[in-house]
Amino acid sequence: MELYTIIFRTLFIYFLIMVIFRMMGKREMGKLSIIDFVVSIMIAELAVISIEDPSIPMLNSLVSIFVLLSIQLILALVSLKSRRMREIVDGKPSLIIKEGQVDEHEMKKQRYNFDDLLTQLRENNIRSLNEVEFGILETTGKLSIIKKDEESENTPIQMIMPLILDGKILEDNLEKMDKTSFWLRQELKKVGFKEIKNISFCTLNEDGTLYVDELNSKK
Repeated sequence: MELYTIIFRTLFIYFLIMVIFRMMGKREMGKLSIIDFVVSIMIAELAVISIEDPSIPMLNSLVSIFVLLSIQLILALVSLKSRRMREIVDGKPSLIIKEGQVDEHEMKKQRYNFDDLLTQLRENNIRSLNEVEFGILETTGKLSIIKKDEESENTPIQMIMPLILDGKILEDNLEKMDKTSFWLRQELKKVGFKEIKNISFCTLNEDGTLYVDELNSKK
């Protein structure tokens, strides 16, 4: 009887966890947020406890699993609306290499050493730092590389940097581009956008024009 109980619990928990992970959203395993990662580990642990010890009522594990699922779904919904929550949950990308120069202060801040840097540079087929214009340490820990344009070395490469997210101006990104919020508002007015709160995403294109995506706009 105990063997049948273990088999039943194993099959039930297996399909239940498949459904739960689908509900948590589509994301590569290497790109899970801290919350997703913690919830996944805890759900797996609860599932193992439920399977290996038939004397423990399965309801106890199921309640805990659904509590964790609720926490993850609530935080995911709040993160969709709040940039501040996204930064708390996922963190922010860090500029490790700028115009070919390594920012050692930022590396130390992120507890990211040169062995990590060299490993990820090799993974990106980079032989020399002279090839790199920008190196961005993403919130997943992956290093994204933007190479220098060999045909136009004197022309600076424009990195994708949002100026507006979810109806709010990102002052820190404007400062990095030597721009002001007044300049941004004036440029937006020229292309017919008066209300910042109605803009979900805005960035500066390489040709100096603005790319603007409105909230709830029909694609």
